[in-house]
Amino acid sequence: MKKNYPGYILLILVVIASLALLAAPGRDRNKTVFGNDTQAKLRKVSGTVRKGDVLSRLLERNKLHVAELKRVTEAADGVYDLGKLCSGRPYSMTIDDEDRLNSLTYWIDDDTYLSLSRDGESLNAVVEKVEYERRQLSFDGVIKDSLAASLGPGRDAALLALDLSDIFAWDIDFTTDLRESDTFRIVVEGLFVGNTFKKFGNILSAEFVNDGRRYMAYRYEVKGSADYYDAAGRPLRRAFLKAPLNFRRISSSYTGRRLHPILKVHRPHRGIDYVASAGTPVSALGDGVIDFAGHRGDYGNLVIVRHRNGYSTWYGHLSRITEGIRKGARVAQGDVIGRVGSTGLATGPHLHFEMRVAGRPVNPASVRPVREESLEAGHRTRFNKFVASMDRRLEETEVTNGTLIRSMLAAVERE
Repeated sequence: MKKNYPGYILLILVVIASLALLAAPGRDRNKTVFGNDTQAKLRKVSGTVRKGDVLSRLLERNKLHVAELKRVTEAADGVYDLGKLCSGRPYSMTIDDEDRLNSLTYWIDDDTYLSLSRDGESLNAVVEKVEYERRQLSFDGVIKDSLAASLGPGRDAALLALDLSDIFAWDIDFTTDLRESDTFRIVVEGLFVGNTFKKFGNILSAEFVNDGRRYMAYRYEVKGSADYYDAAGRPLRRAFLKAPLNFRRISSSYTGRRLHPILKVHRPHRGIDYVASAGTPVSALGDGVIDFAGHRGDYGNLVIVRHRNGYSTWYGHLSRITEGIRKGARVAQGDVIGRVGSTGLATGPHLHFEMRVAGRPVNPASVRPVREESLEAGHRTRFNKFVASMDRRLEETEVTNGTLIRSMLAAVERE
């Protein structure tokens, strides 16, 4: 048989050329091609930004190469200021076996994150919005000790309690009006990424039974603006909040500490005394203009807010008045105007609150400001259908009884 000498010669030349390339000086045969995630040996780290952390300290703690600080800073320039790292915010990284950054995710807030990823020898940075899947969840419970405690421990429950108190703030004083055995039911959006619960969204509907009286709320959008209405389509929002010591403001002030109990004492003809710890935030009951802010006799530090239709509200014995609160300044409902104190004629820290009409004191509990206008007729059919669907969901609520909400949601995540 005739041998194919040219073919053998060509094969031998290819082998020699391949060996020459592999033996070329300067080539590291053990070096991983960084852009190939399937070959790179990556370690993953995650944590939260600590108080006082700066970017260099964060990278050093996770044993990254010192040159990475410049690369990360240059990549993020014009995308996000990494000098604004906030303590408590989570982050995660992947790092190669040469201590170089492959990727970094830093959560700017609950809905936005900075993503850095390596492309060859450079890093690319982009700020992304989280794409949530919204699911309807429902809970109910019985008041024991406080609203937050009845929803269970944890940040999710605390934020849900604050949102619920905001909805009924025109009807219920959550600092003093709650009773043991009051009940609530909630339908709320659960925001998921994949099948993992992240946080709660908007409360869609709620029922609260306080001291035997039933209150309902339904979230409905008109011309791009959402608000809460009762079953008859009347807005819950009114000119005045139920109380000047706002549950959200107070709860936020006592983060990590036991909430001081608030006592409400009615004084004949002269309003209400709220016994509270010094420094408790005091909120304006409604929109208005500051008529007086300063020291006045037995009232001590006093703020008077003038409202429409001849109403005014008085806030006395304040330990201090909020900066910017002066005669002629405008305030919005819920704005903090001062802090509880014991200035003037006071035996201990408390807020002395009065409401006056045309200069004459009236009992604040007897004043029922007119609601804003009800939904227009064109919305009634759609609104009624929404109310009916929410009422069905409220009947399907799951009892919390102070159970950790995230534990209850574990079953939802497995579905």
